[in-house]
Amino acid sequence: QVQLVESGGGLVQLGGSLRLSCAASGRSFSSYAMGWFRQVPGKEREFVAAVIWSGLKTHYADFVKGRFTISRDNAKNTVYLQMNSLKPEDTAVYYCAADHSKSDFIRREKDEYEYWGQGTQVTVSS
Repeated sequence: QVQLVESGGGLVQLGGSLRLSCAASGRSFSSYAMGWFRQVPGKEREFVAAVIWSGLKTHYADFVKGRFTISRDNAKNTVYLQMNSLKPEDTAVYYCAADHSKSDFIRREKDEYEYWGQGTQVTVSS
């Protein structure tokens, strides 16, 4: 079992940057596929980015390609989401998710993840 705690959210202006972190407790973090999702009120939680257990394969939603970068540090039990060129439509609660898997298959659906953090608010002002 793993527990996830996100941090790094906040208020930023159009075009600004933020780096979200997700710290995982428990053992064997390197055995987990990790993902970032986001949600705004009244809408479904949507996929943002994912990384496999080794960090060697990543995938992004089209709307963040070229602006966001997901990475992980297995020695620190942490996954990151570097967000650049932020837009007001990026405003959402961002969630970190984990699934126990050493597969190279990228998980893009929220139902594929077993563990979730509590979320961190990101607000982009225009």
